[in-house]
Amino acid sequence: MAARKKAKEKKIFVLDTSVVLYDHNAINNFEEHNVAIPITVLEELDNFKKGNDTINFEARQFIRFLDDLSTKHNQTLQNWLPLNGSTKGQFKVIMDERSEVDANEIFSERKADHNILNAAMHIREEYPDRKVIMVTKDVNLRLKAKSLNLHAEDYETGKIKNIDTLYKGLATIEETDPDAIEKLYINGHCNYKEIMSEKPMANHYFVLKSGKKSVLCYYNPFTENIEKIDKRNAYGIKPKNAEQAFAMHAVTNPEVQLVTIQGVAGTGKTLIALACALEQRAQFRQIYLARPVVPLNNKDIGYLPGDIKSKLNPYMEPLWDNLKFIQNQYKENEKEHGKLSELVEKEKLMITPLAYIRGRSLSNIIFIVDEAQNLTPLEIKTIITRAGENTKIIFTGDIHQIDTPYLDTQSNGLSYLIDRLRDQKIYSHVTLEKGERSELANLANELL
Repeated sequence: MAARKKAKEKKIFVLDTSVVLYDHNAINNFEEHNVAIPITVLEELDNFKKGNDTINFEARQFIRFLDDLSTKHNQTLQNWLPLNGSTKGQFKVIMDERSEVDANEIFSERKADHNILNAAMHIREEYPDRKVIMVTKDVNLRLKAKSLNLHAEDYETGKIKNIDTLYKGLATIEETDPDAIEKLYINGHCNYKEIMSEKPMANHYFVLKSGKKSVLCYYNPFTENIEKIDKRNAYGIKPKNAEQAFAMHAVTNPEVQLVTIQGVAGTGKTLIALACALEQRAQFRQIYLARPVVPLNNKDIGYLPGDIKSKLNPYMEPLWDNLKFIQNQYKENEKEHGKLSELVEKEKLMITPLAYIRGRSLSNIIFIVDEAQNLTPLEIKTIITRAGENTKIIFTGDIHQIDTPYLDTQSNGLSYLIDRLRDQKIYSHVTLEKGERSELANLANELL
């Protein structure tokens, strides 16, 4: 009797295409509950299976997974098939997308989204004793589902619960013991217990103040000391505030292999990462500077004129602008000015779309990923897990400026990375809040 009651409590989650393209392993993340996808989702995935972008990879992986599932149980996907693991539920493809209430008629348009809604309502009619929930990353589709009295949710796996408490990587401590500050200036370090009662997070940065005296420092998890930080230049770029000094220290710290720099436009994220990478160029075989290509207005880049290089140039231009800015710190007859052109010509410095990095070796390189807020948690993981020996990865981005329709401040890969990896010895994070681009840019960030 108890087992029968438990079976009745199992829910049925109906996933749309956006969830699969976000995470091909999504159907395994609903614990003991059953999961279904409408046949329309498979039709839409067929349009995404070709290409080098991550969504194409996700589509292909999901299709392979379903093929393996069907082969393993020697049954068609129209039947409920058990998912891997004894604690998992079952899975099926919904073939019948007819329901008593037709979403195509309600919304006066025949389209894939409405067929998916019909499939979810059909399952609800077929299993009236089970709670049926539509799961989609598409906000508008969730609203349509709710207007049809159909339960709808976002896909929560990898989503940060409270973005307001996201780790910032730095703090200011007022009224610090002046003797501790003096010791830092004299010795360059002191035990953290001389300043604070609890051990700080690994590589956490501090501005310590005592009256008019102040010092920049960080907690070194290897020595368990608070260590003084000096403002240093990197390939002609000078830190303009404490935050930038911290970010430059993080990128150049040889003990740190993974860095994230989060901040609004104009805070110097990409410029700092690139300048510090150039400062360390002798320690690595190559420098990669990449960013995901997110077409504007949700149009594919194919509509743009010219060959593939011409199509991609507009997306890479901000990265070239940062390189030119660094180069212009030197006169044309200075060695450093010509060295940058040489690095590009000899492909020691590569500026490229992120999709073009797939399949390349990530050993002995320094890899900067710009606009990382436009990546999913799985994309972030894929990049990091391919890191080889002597590789440092820097992710930069603004979690409040997302260009993809199915990500937000809580579900993007950069937020996920900052939340999950804090307090790791080989990881460092800095949030930049002070804009240094111009007074006009600062005004726009604050008031618009």
